[in-house]
Amino acid sequence: MRPHGQDWQDAWSSVVRTARRTVADGLVVGTSGNVSLRVGQDTVLVTPTGVPYAELGGDDLCAVTLDGRQIAGDLTPTSELPLHLAVYRHTDAAAVVHTHAVHATAVSTLVDEVPAVHYIAGALGGPVRVAPYAPYGSHELAAHALAALRDRSGCLLRNHGTLTHGADLAQALDRTAQLEWLCRVWLAASSVPGRTPALLPPGEVERTAVRMRHYGQPPDG
Repeated sequence: MRPHGQDWQDAWSSVVRTARRTVADGLVVGTSGNVSLRVGQDTVLVTPTGVPYAELGGDDLCAVTLDGRQIAGDLTPTSELPLHLAVYRHTDAAAVVHTHAVHATAVSTLVDEVPAVHYIAGALGGPVRVAPYAPYGSHELAAHALAALRDRSGCLLRNHGTLTHGADLAQALDRTAQLEWLCRVWLAASSVPGRTPALLPPGEVERTAVRMRHYGQPPDG
């Protein structure tokens, strides 16, 4: 196994903290879901399979190359490794979060695209698509997810859950939370008897996506 230094340990600590946040925020139950972070050009730190996040420590660091070869750690990487690596190979993602969030998973069974009940979908690049079902851990699922992620930073996986990526773990996790909230809003609105939720006009979410590229405080300097 390749030796690793303090930078990897610091990065691994952030992976573990993010994984624990997914549990604390109710986005995953038990050992469902997984988190990863790209370090350098060709290395990914990823949570191991079947290990409760509360039990993960500094000695459990798990690292793989972009072709899936394990180069650090004794624990087996998540079964969703093909999903994570596909995102890194085909996007500019630096971090990936996958969850089984309740409301988003429910919505994934009902629609092919999350209804445009709120402009926050723009934070994910536009209308959020639902990737067709495929068995977990499969290359077929990874291919479906990549198609759903085209020009987007998040998607739903049919009968499965959520997938988001970002420039860092904080952004990827925030996008997961926003996606779950969006799905919860639509489910709440659509459950009112005799009423149909008003949706944003066609193109409005895309226009919001453009505006949100400049949202927040300007960078220093």
